[in-house]
Amino acid sequence: MKYCIAENTGLGFYTHNDRQIAWLSGHPGNIWAVGNNNASWINRVNGVEKTLEQAQSILNTIISDAQNTWDNDNVSGETEEQKIKRIGTRPTSISLPNDTDDANFVSF
Repeated sequence: MKYCIAENTGLGFYTHNDRQIAWLSGHPGNIWAVGNNNASWINRVNGVEKTLEQAQSILNTIISDAQNTWDNDNVSGETEEQKIKRIGTRPTSISLPNDTDDANFVSF
């Protein structure tokens, strides 16, 4: 598994063919996890490769900031149910996928 930071530029950023070549998933902060055999995609989109630890740290910071923003967005007298209806649920932690997460993980 490879990880990178790359800005999604829209149409053509990743194609059907890219998905046929290798597994690909996007995460907050323009973090992308891609199959080991898709380094060419990272180069094509001007991605900056990161280790799992680096990418996870960036993601954790983004999620933590979003959680703090959610925690501090309070209206006097508002219940948690009302807050969720107003701004949505509190952001949850995300663990980036890796080759050892699941014995059934397949990278095309």
